[in-house]
Amino acid sequence: MTTEFKNYINGEWVAGVESRPNINPSDTSDVIGLYAQADAAQTEGAIAAAQAAFPGWAFSTPQQRFDVLDQVGSELLARREEIGRLLSREEGKTLAEGMGETHRAAMIFKFFAAEALRVGGETLPSVRPGVSVDVLRQPVGVVGLIAPWNFPIAIPAWKIAPALAYGNTVVFKPAELVPGCAWTIAEILSRTALPKGVFNLVMGPGSQVGATLVDSPKVKALSFTGSVGTGRRIIASCAGRQAKVQAEMGGKNPVIILDDADLDVAVNAAVQSAYFSTGQRCTASSRIVVTEGIHDRFVDAVVAKLQTLKIDHALKAGTDIGPVVDQRQLDQNLRYVAIAQKEGGRLAWGGEVVERETQGFYQLPALITETRNDMTISREEVFGPVANVIRVRDYDEALAVANDTEFGLSAGICTRSLKHAAHFKLHSQAGMVMINLPTAGVDYHVPFGGTKGSSYGPREQGSYAREFYTTVKTAYTFPG
Repeated sequence: MTTEFKNYINGEWVAGVESRPNINPSDTSDVIGLYAQADAAQTEGAIAAAQAAFPGWAFSTPQQRFDVLDQVGSELLARREEIGRLLSREEGKTLAEGMGETHRAAMIFKFFAAEALRVGGETLPSVRPGVSVDVLRQPVGVVGLIAPWNFPIAIPAWKIAPALAYGNTVVFKPAELVPGCAWTIAEILSRTALPKGVFNLVMGPGSQVGATLVDSPKVKALSFTGSVGTGRRIIASCAGRQAKVQAEMGGKNPVIILDDADLDVAVNAAVQSAYFSTGQRCTASSRIVVTEGIHDRFVDAVVAKLQTLKIDHALKAGTDIGPVVDQRQLDQNLRYVAIAQKEGGRLAWGGEVVERETQGFYQLPALITETRNDMTISREEVFGPVANVIRVRDYDEALAVANDTEFGLSAGICTRSLKHAAHFKLHSQAGMVMINLPTAGVDYHVPFGGTKGSSYGPREQGSYAREFYTTVKTAYTFPG
């Protein structure tokens, strides 16, 4: 019998208007569970519950907030393998990646538990005698959180934890493809001392749940991670009603390989960046910009590396890369491979669908060479295990090509030149820069975000998260 998982609204588990199956992309016969689907009315109820709970939680003590968030972090750590396995079943990451992401989520909750103790503010002298000035940080109010499917537990964690740490109340909408990890976070929170209504989980379609969150005047801030088109519509809607908005919307990230790079380091950085987690990361480097002196050796070495990788069931021992998340994403990947070839690219390795013991969405990682930066494959985000190589003359051309994109999330360079590394850190038009490292992933205590079309609003993660989840009040005092 398939288990049904409900929404969590105002401290109660609530059935949806219908249910949706959560399917394992490694084995489509494996139904993880049936997950409630809310409509606009249920979402409004969750928003109302969060609004009613806000005054109490906003003035809760730092110790109360610490205790809740630390408890969540501790349980995630204790259940790391169990939850990592669930993550791998519903999203398709390997078990090692699923467990790693669960560990990261746990540390995010623990980091923000500590942040709750140091929200801080400032006391300044006034220019007027005898007057003091306090600059206070206070919570914003009801916060709507909309998460994507590619990091089912880490991204929800880095939205939920700071929202609660700084005294806001939450209505959280996870991606429809991966509700399992989101439900698990909600279930853990339901057993803490969190007052009812402070946290609400509302699963369901963007057209109902997401649209209601975006348009509700009771939602004072909205944090979104997802597609560019949806993000831009959300930004416009929130701006129209003067709500705070934070949006992370993807990238077309470059990694530069210079002639003086250590070949093994460069291959590892490029392959990790482009293909691991099935390339389904907004920080994945799908454009590999290579100077001509190392180009042929690098391409040969990458092909040799790709030939050793095992693409199989996410939970099978020895698997390096799991399946694509669903049929729609697989079709999109194949379409971009075909477009690249039609426009003159050469498929140097992979790209095709493969069969395994279980029915799933398996694709060999694709490496496309002989491409230019004006091709479709270099301009549009694929969001799969598909990368293209662009040959350039030297560092100056490589930097120009890397920056020639509407996006600016992450960028990398492999070089042994301190001169070029230092120059790239300053002149790369990206929010996150990696030197001789994969472009994907940042530590849980540092800011995450990009420039240009990749990001809008304050940064996520680390102490910088307070810029979004708090508002500043200036208070003057004269003793009289």
